[in-house]
Amino acid sequence: MSPGRTPTPEEVAGRVAISSPRLGSTRLVAVDGPGGAGKSTFAASLAALCNGQVVHTDDFADGNNELPGWARLEEQLLEPISQRRSGRYQRYDWDERSLAEWHDVAPGGVLILEGVSSARAAVRDRLSLAVWIDTPRAVRLARGLERDGVHTLPLWEQWMAAEDAHFAAEHTRDHVDLIIPGAPTSPDE
Repeated sequence: MSPGRTPTPEEVAGRVAISSPRLGSTRLVAVDGPGGAGKSTFAASLAALCNGQVVHTDDFADGNNELPGWARLEEQLLEPISQRRSGRYQRYDWDERSLAEWHDVAPGGVLILEGVSSARAAVRDRLSLAVWIDTPRAVRLARGLERDGVHTLPLWEQWMAAEDAHFAAEHTRDHVDLIIPGAPTSPDE
């Protein structure tokens, strides 16, 4: 990879493959960045290349339009996997606003933790690789409103202010291994 050049997904997968497991026998990869940046899309493509499993931080929400509940993520997922045991977590259903079905996550291999706050300071020492998806604010807001409806503008504004405060306090972008531009939604972006 040349300095200043954006790595391809295949190159990122190559970096994951040569990284050391730091969560027990598991290579934990964080795909972080603000809402609407394209984290889910990137994480899915990386998982396909790495034969990895994706877990979304949104699955650990509390339904209060705040950052995902980290304590439940640690207890149900990261702690057991660090001990080479399967993690088991209950997904938060955003439509029903309640906990839904359970998911099992086996230790070993590649686990991609995707979502806002996935590369937070509390987990940095267990990450094999941290990626930041960088997308302009206006594009992210447009994507969010297209997905959730224009009536959610006040919630998106509240959310964006909360994530801005989180990222400023955590200095997340300064502590990642790679910064990847988010894919534009049209050729004009």
